Amino acid sequence: MNAIATIKNPGLQTTIQDAGRPGTRHLGVPQSGAADRVSFALANAVADNPWNTPALECTLLGPSLEFSSPCGFALGGADMGATLNGGPLDLYRHYKVQAGDLLALESSKLGARCYIAFTGGITGNAFLGSISTYLPALIGGNGGHALRENDIIETAGNPTIQHETPDYLRPIISHDWMLRATPGPETEAFDPKTLRQFYSTKFTADQRGNRMGMRLTGAAIGARALGQMKSSAVFPGTVQCPPDGAPFLLLSDAQTVGGYPRIAQVITADLHLTGQIRPGDHIWFIKTGAASARDIAEKKTAFFASTMSGFRLD
Repeated sequence: MNAIATIKNPGLQTTIQDAGRPGTRHLGVPQSGAADRVSFALANAVADNPWNTPALECTLLGPSLEFSSPCGFALGGADMGATLNGGPLDLYRHYKVQAGDLLALESSKLGARCYIAFTGGITGNAFLGSISTYLPALIGGNGGHALRENDIIETAGNPTIQHETPDYLRPIISHDWMLRATPGPETEAFDPKTLRQFYSTKFTADQRGNRMGMRLTGAAIGARALGQMKSSAVFPGTVQCPPDGAPFLLLSDAQTVGGYPRIAQVITADLHLTGQIRPGDHIWFIKTGAASARDIAEKKTAFFASTMSGFRLD
């Protein structure tokens, strides 16, 4: 392992993430991992890494760091106005740096998360086969914490090949999001008028949100009385409806069970989009059948896997 950089300013919330912990929800452990899996994977591809190599995830306001040794890196996801020694940088391009160089990220205007992928990846504390940071339980990453001032970034890699992602592969980031969703297990608890309203409403992402989920404002979506509903399985992309009528969209660090009616489930192929939704953005849900959801996921996976071997959306 080689120390390559020191955090000078940690930004709002900068964490170490990889592809997460699939297959651990039965243990009560969320999958976690990169909130925008596609942007994360593309940044790694540009940095000449396997798609699931650990990287930094920066939320809304990015960090600044000073390099202590030569290395390579690439940026993906939301544009945070990154500069290297004061000069502007592009997303999805490979850069080489020397000791003493300063990388600085500002705030994003579109999207919520930017990824910094270092050639060779970065190290962290492993838990159940992943070093993804899960803040509520203080596991993974840098002792389970977001990065702090003077933390050291370490890697085992060295710069090799320079890459650039073609324009047609770069995700489009906006203030408006169309999320395809299949009906949830408690769909029958909602009357037909409420269901039509859910799939036609322009929701707005509330200030109340984090990697576990975000509250949506717009039309009040209430279920018929269910009595005391038992806690049931939930996943990233599950849309729950609490008693106040404001739906809650679960994200990459979603808990494993919940007790509110589940009106919809965002399809696997669109989950990566939820990682870029910021407060004030608009969201529409598009009703999609299960067969269509599987077909879309297979085609989208194949599209990106042609560039990134072994890439998975789930």
